[in-house]
Amino acid sequence: MRAAEPGECLAVGAAPSAGQGPWLLALHSSGDSLGVALQPLGGSQPPRLAAFPLGRALANELLACVEAVLPASDWRQLGRLAVATGPGGFTGTRLTVTLARTLAQQLGLPLDGIGSFLLIARRLQRLGALPAAGALWLVQELPRRGLVAGLYAAPKPGQPIRELLAPRLYPDGAALVAAETTLASPGFCPSAASLPRCPAQVQQPEDVAELLRFSQEAAAAGLPAPWPSVVPLYPTSPVELRL
Repeated sequence: MRAAEPGECLAVGAAPSAGQGPWLLALHSSGDSLGVALQPLGGSQPPRLAAFPLGRALANELLACVEAVLPASDWRQLGRLAVATGPGGFTGTRLTVTLARTLAQQLGLPLDGIGSFLLIARRLQRLGALPAAGALWLVQELPRRGLVAGLYAAPKPGQPIRELLAPRLYPDGAALVAAETTLASPGFCPSAASLPRCPAQVQQPEDVAELLRFSQEAAAAGLPAPWPSVVPLYPTSPVELRL
């Protein structure tokens, strides 16, 4: 499945049919493109996936893009929601999280909030692209700010990858090495600074498909998903606190 090109909406999968549902709707805007995914909740049918390379136009086009996948007249057929909580662009992530929270509150639905870096790690694991050690840093470089990085690993071969350290801002690469030493152990990381570092690059619609899969698994396991606990993740802040 290829990524959407600038100016192109990439959509795959059949359009929703009247009478189907309940639906699981997933929203992901932590990259340059908005990803929207739709699938019957608990169903095995191929999902409806769409990628909209909106950039700064997201604020004006968000609702129209969601309706292109599932019209607003059918939103009452939703049974569960999922949203990527970042790290990502401040405006894009905030808008989709706000929309998802509003729908969950108004319709009384569970809402899964999943970090965009964890979704990338899950995608890499699914594609067999993880390093042999099974652990890696996902890193996003911010000019003049530092590095936003999260640490991910699978406890054992064949098990789902999990987040060991949530994404946060580090001033430089040396700070990542220092963070590794806190987790160093013979079974995980025998030598500090030995873990690979991969760019944290969102791909759509692959990552929104991973978000949909994550939420389907959570629903199948009967996990609660209260919407008030879903908030955007901002490793950097425009507000500098001075004590």
